[in-house]
Amino acid sequence: MLSKTVFTAIVSLVGLCAVLLWRVREGRTAVTARKLLIPPMGMATGFCMFLVPAFRFPLTWAIGAFLTGAILLAWPLLATSSLRREGDAIMMKRSGAFFAVIVVLAAIRYFARAYFDSILTLEQTGALFFVLAFGMILRWRLSLYHSYRALTSIQPPLDPALEEASN
Repeated sequence: MLSKTVFTAIVSLVGLCAVLLWRVREGRTAVTARKLLIPPMGMATGFCMFLVPAFRFPLTWAIGAFLTGAILLAWPLLATSSLRREGDAIMMKRSGAFFAVIVVLAAIRYFARAYFDSILTLEQTGALFFVLAFGMILRWRLSLYHSYRALTSIQPPLDPALEEASN
């Protein structure tokens, strides 16, 4: 039987690998409003966990976790990703540091979890990190959505060959 620490480390690494693979795959296809907005909306259903008393903690902690995610942890994601127009498609443009940021954020969450597990139950720790992640992802995705709206409101430049043919 694996110890709780080893099991948590393995699950965290598997989760990190899944997120990295998802980000690689997501970066190869055009961005749409649905692709930007559906993940936070789907994730919001996780707030149903607070119907179970074991997951609850003080509201001030929830506000602090949400703001920490939205202000501090979303910043590196915002700084290392942007949208750009490629013809008729809107594509995600990530800097080379984007995946390093994902790994560092995962490490911060993993090591901070050890501290929080000492003062909270396992369920409360999971719920607290859920709220933190939701704040981070919501701000990042909404920022990308605003960029997407700005890019889709601009007409794409005409292909010079098509422009000459019409003259």
